[in-house]
Amino acid sequence: MPQQAPNIRRAAISALRAWSKGHTYMDTLIERHATKNGVSRQDRALLQSIVYSVIRNRRILDVWIGKLRKGKLDHETRDILRVGLCQLLLLGIADHAAVNETVNCAKSSVRGLINAVMRQAITRRGRLLADVAEMSPPVRFSHPDWLWNRWCRQFGKKDALQLLTWNNEQAVTLGRINPLIPEAAEVVLSYESATPIEGLDGFIKIEGAPPADWMKNGYIYIQDPATCHCVDLLNPQPGESILDACAAPGGKTALIAAAMKNRGEILCTDSNEKRLPRLDENLTNLGVDIASVRAFDWTHQAPDEWHGLFDAILLDVPCSNTGVLRRRVDARWRLRAEHITDLCNIQYSILENALQCLRDGGRIVYSTCSIEPDENNSLIEKFISEHSDWQLTKSHQALPFRDNTDGAYAARIERV
Repeated sequence: MPQQAPNIRRAAISALRAWSKGHTYMDTLIERHATKNGVSRQDRALLQSIVYSVIRNRRILDVWIGKLRKGKLDHETRDILRVGLCQLLLLGIADHAAVNETVNCAKSSVRGLINAVMRQAITRRGRLLADVAEMSPPVRFSHPDWLWNRWCRQFGKKDALQLLTWNNEQAVTLGRINPLIPEAAEVVLSYESATPIEGLDGFIKIEGAPPADWMKNGYIYIQDPATCHCVDLLNPQPGESILDACAAPGGKTALIAAAMKNRGEILCTDSNEKRLPRLDENLTNLGVDIASVRAFDWTHQAPDEWHGLFDAILLDVPCSNTGVLRRRVDARWRLRAEHITDLCNIQYSILENALQCLRDGGRIVYSTCSIEPDENNSLIEKFISEHSDWQLTKSHQALPFRDNTDGAYAARIERV
């Protein structure tokens, strides 16, 4: 066991280094570097806690580092100090374990520096923690300044502050009981750590990790209630032909299939062919019998054989993820203002290319997990203004600070 503990910190540091260089998503990196460093399954919760706490509190940690160490630091040394101070000042890990095991992860040339800074942090802990209250909101809650300023303009300072606070809270694990598996409800509701959520039929709150066989057997799907709004607006019916155009990883497809009572047809497409095996596996586990899976990029014209084929189309388009930053902790640091403009162009293209695939009398639901008006109601307003034969029939915007769920948007449009 003493041999394993340092590997948790080493895995955290190596995952953070890879992430800062632009390598993939953090959840993938955590798994990769846990395996590489021999971190056991039972220790991965601590690894995940350290990594996400560093990302969630990055600006605070850097302020503290600046108070404890003057002068430039190379990127690796800074990441080691972030991991070390996070343990001491945020996670409450025992001082001796945090210091010794973090120092042992550093090169011999900087171990003295790491040790000195961490021991200073212990001595000055009370003052450092008290300083947090005086920091500006984007520093205190570790968000980019541009995002804070944008939200202040869009929502007002009070709601923007609530949004930052929400994003920095630990996300609870919510799941949806799968009605396509007959025994799912009985199995799940007999588990003492699964609590039904009042007013949200079929949703449960789960303390800790759910039993591994629940996912494999399709009893539940980890899903926030906000994801249901788009399927509610789509109102899929048994026997219909449905297109789920941006389907991976398949949670909304499963909702559609359940509403259809597994009768009809669903075509699931995704632009990333590498995501299709997981999509296919998820649908199989969830008991979805009516779906076929195909790679397709909807920024291109649809094949002729799909024209006029579908009764309803769900476009859960790629977006900024600003409604789910509490869950996708690292996304706040990847996002740039110009990315939102680029995404709007992609979203609009997907919407226009899907139109010709709808049957007469059909409906399209456009959805995002964004809270940005540019990606949501403003984009739909632009579309309606440029397509006079279409109308918005219903929409819904979920906002975390108002609805206590993830942020999401859904709009149903139909031909006039």
